[in-house]
Amino acid sequence: MERLNDAEPAQAEELLLACCAARRWANELIARRPYHDLATLRRVSDAVFAELDWADIEQALAAHPRIGERAAGAGPEAAWSREEQSAAAGEASAARLAEGNAEYERRHGRVFLICATGLDAGAVLTALRQRLDNDEETERTVVREELRKIANLRLTKLVRPGETA
Repeated sequence: MERLNDAEPAQAEELLLACCAARRWANELIARRPYHDLATLRRVSDAVFAELDWADIEQALAAHPRIGERAAGAGPEAAWSREEQSAAAGEASAARLAEGNAEYERRHGRVFLICATGLDAGAVLTALRQRLDNDEETERTVVREELRKIANLRLTKLVRPGETA
């Protein structure tokens, strides 16, 4: 927690953008420092998420690889993404995930996002198929919630390396 609280604004922004690439979210968290514990940080994050515009959510989505694709890069965001998707990875499901991703993107115009930590490929595919039928308003609500869950997991990893929830 000290690392986040004591960091210069630019460094704190870099740390937070690895958790969620929405700059407004990161800047709001920076402005509300210091945090005394993880629960408070996550509570503030949740409140900020509730107020983000859809453009902020889209900015965050742009940093996420398709489910089933390995994130490139050596930074914490890429490493966390690879770790989060590890249970959903595998050659047998790769073709089905690619097919589902393409259908989702045609339907909704964006990458399919799910908090994949702890989910196997079957659970991810089931959720993807179910969400294909969502109307735009419902799907935006689901996407915001999935992004919030991912950000909270990554905030935990940021301030308590080695922990996941």
